[in-house]
Amino acid sequence: MFYWLFIVVVFCSILIVFYIYNYYAKHSKIKKNLERIRNKWGRPVNARRNFKLIASYLNAVDVPAKISSATADDLDLNNIFDFIDRTNSKPGKQYLYKKLFTPETSLAELVKFDKKVETLNIPRPDLEGIELELTKLNSTDAYYLAELFLNEHEFLIVPLMAFYIRISGIAIIGLIISLFIVPNPVCFMILIALLVGNIALHYGTKNKISSYTRSLPQLIILNSVARRLLKKVSFEEDELVKASLNKLAGLNRSLNLVNFESKMADNPENFSYAIYKFIKMLFLLEPLMFISSVKRINKYRSDIEVIYKYVAEIDALISVLSIRTGLAHYSKPVFNTENLQMDLTDMFHPLIYNCVPNSIHTRTDEGVLITGSNMSGKTTFIRSIAINTLLAQTIYTTCTREYKAPILKIQTSIRTSDDLGEHKSYFQAEALSILDIINQSSGDEPVKSLIIIDEIFRGTNTIERIAAAKSVLTYLTDNKNFVFVSTHDLELAELLDNDYAVYSFEESVNDTRLVFDYKMKTGVLRNKNGIAILETIGYPESVVEDAYIVSEELKRKYLL
Repeated sequence: MFYWLFIVVVFCSILIVFYIYNYYAKHSKIKKNLERIRNKWGRPVNARRNFKLIASYLNAVDVPAKISSATADDLDLNNIFDFIDRTNSKPGKQYLYKKLFTPETSLAELVKFDKKVETLNIPRPDLEGIELELTKLNSTDAYYLAELFLNEHEFLIVPLMAFYIRISGIAIIGLIISLFIVPNPVCFMILIALLVGNIALHYGTKNKISSYTRSLPQLIILNSVARRLLKKVSFEEDELVKASLNKLAGLNRSLNLVNFESKMADNPENFSYAIYKFIKMLFLLEPLMFISSVKRINKYRSDIEVIYKYVAEIDALISVLSIRTGLAHYSKPVFNTENLQMDLTDMFHPLIYNCVPNSIHTRTDEGVLITGSNMSGKTTFIRSIAINTLLAQTIYTTCTREYKAPILKIQTSIRTSDDLGEHKSYFQAEALSILDIINQSSGDEPVKSLIIIDEIFRGTNTIERIAAAKSVLTYLTDNKNFVFVSTHDLELAELLDNDYAVYSFEESVNDTRLVFDYKMKTGVLRNKNGIAILETIGYPESVVEDAYIVSEELKRKYLL
């Protein structure tokens, strides 16, 4: 009798210790999350991001409006995402990432998005309470929530194995009880065999069902977070969200095992969660969750999607507020529906610290030619135009004092490289890239293009490069597109004549240093300091003199 009383006392003591530990661990986590939320407000978050999981929501469905992979590389969109990502949850990251890569062409949807942003422009303590709720979905497992509704799940476990999974836990508990009552070597050996078999079965099925089983506890947390957010935030689609939550209420009650794990997963760093994961492996709880819920989850896929988007969008909206707070200056875009002009005032690149702002005014019947030496700022400038156009049509926020332009399709050719696998030369790859731009920029396209080209046709000889560039650039403006091209070929400016406005970025040589002011000037590049730079950094005098002589000969041959 004393032996059993001792066991009960020890067991109760362990439960009390666990309760006290979990209580303080939970409150410590809330305190840390609140401190992190306050520290990151208005600032980029320096963190490692799993882009494979973040992009899974974007890549799951083919979206026609999606930015091409070439343009994404040209604009460093993953780095842009690093800058704008101030989200608190994994679904929020996935939603914001998808939004960045799928520019909106509907003005009504953009205005609706901005209206939601302003709805959340509330006092910081209230907003911090919402952000704290969202941090409950910051587990890596929450990345897999989208898989619950993106695809219908197949029943991957054969009936006989499913039957074993259902009864194995009961059999193990029965054997343990019998060994306490009457120790028996045969029962002990059967117990060991079952446990070893269960471990093998756990890892054998893990790869097939892990993304599903990892997301189920997060689904319970998602529903809980959505219910709390409905009390704090009011949007037009609230009734739809409430209806979906009501439909899922019965599902949540039927997933008792999942519900228990969701409470454990809310604080995965505590010791009890580690013990639970060990027990889950021995008793095949993951396969059991799968076979007992997969049909019901398939039934409610559309409702899960509604709730996922509701919570994820709120997180993305808060991120936009944080971006606007932290920018040196910003403006909301003004979209011209009929006037085919672009006005960008004091525009800057968001990733460049203390970036020098520049302004530009242009129209579809007049392209923009940017000249300048390397590192002078011309490529950064044209890339900034594309990035700000993208931000305008995704998060309704631009790094400008004023942004006026039509809704545009963004096309770029900046980082072209040769393709050894496809046996393509640099020039072939560049020509194909620009051909793709031409094919998508005809006069009958419903949405006009913003076309950004850096050093057009640099992969071929001077005469053919200039001739081909002139004909292509004339074609693009004739079809009423916004065209921005950087080049070292000053002859292009003369050939394009009135079709293109010409600007330049210049530098000066100061002792042995290049001095850049990064301000765009009207007209062709006047300073040609390439050879002078060689002289200032210590090239042999004979090399410098010979370069000047050859330069003068080439000028007389080609320009006079």
